[in-house]
Amino acid sequence: MLPAVSGALLSLAVLIYVLPKDRYLDYTRRIRSVRPLRQAAIAVYSSLLLLNLWCAILMPSGLWRDVVIVGTLAATAIFGLLVSERRLPSMILGQRRKVLAVGAHPDDLELACGGTLAKLVDAGHEVRGLVMSQGERGGDENTRPFEARTGAAFLGLSDFDVLDFPDTRMETVSNDIVRAIESAIMAFQPDVIFTHSAHDQHQDHHAVHQATLRAARSHHSILCYESPSVTREFDPSVFVDINDYVDVKVQAVQSHRNQAGKPYMTPGRVRGMAAFRGAQAKNVHSEAFEPVRLLGSAIGDL
Repeated sequence: MLPAVSGALLSLAVLIYVLPKDRYLDYTRRIRSVRPLRQAAIAVYSSLLLLNLWCAILMPSGLWRDVVIVGTLAATAIFGLLVSERRLPSMILGQRRKVLAVGAHPDDLELACGGTLAKLVDAGHEVRGLVMSQGERGGDENTRPFEARTGAAFLGLSDFDVLDFPDTRMETVSNDIVRAIESAIMAFQPDVIFTHSAHDQHQDHHAVHQATLRAARSHHSILCYESPSVTREFDPSVFVDINDYVDVKVQAVQSHRNQAGKPYMTPGRVRGMAAFRGAQAKNVHSEAFEPVRLLGSAIGDL
């Protein structure tokens, strides 16, 4: 009876460990393709919990008890090995870099380069974010900055600011935006700057692109990322492999629940764009960038 009770307690402990949503978010950030692994663990350990309770209460023949106990131990060992094998790397690759990502609206960075930012963080680089508006014209101005900070924290950014320049009218305060970006560059001294593309039909995105180029006029490495509103002229030549980080990007985008009704926020669209750019880069999933200029030693191992 005691082995069956121990097996039931072990099964229950695993279920308690994998079921909470908060833990699931952490798993998504740290383990590749965690959704099917979690679903399999819930199904297997729910069954094992019932079988161990059956053994403890009804006490069937010793053979059945042994099979259930061995199955519980074997499943736990296999589960542990799979989790270990699927853990995302967390180590410094080459020289430590500083990366500044500049966006116009609260969800821009996650949509455009969330996988790259998370990958850089996990490689030991310091990544900061700067968003120019609270997105009041596209959603709830009280909710969107909070969601942006939630997404940035999930990605692992070391610092993140949401400013309050006028949503959809950033071209009217371009000089102020330039000064804000200049201040961030002077304070952080980044090795690489990410920003919107010149080939973007959203007026705020275009305004932030121009302001970033003015603010970083003496900087050697500027990469322009892909927003859902880029035009056909967007022509990337730098690709970052995010195959291990697609789930991370999807979860970061889903932090912006205030924007959930928009088609480009759906997991299918996010994964589809990553697959499209992956095909161009000759891998599985990628994010794409246009270099304004790029010093090879500045970009490091992306």
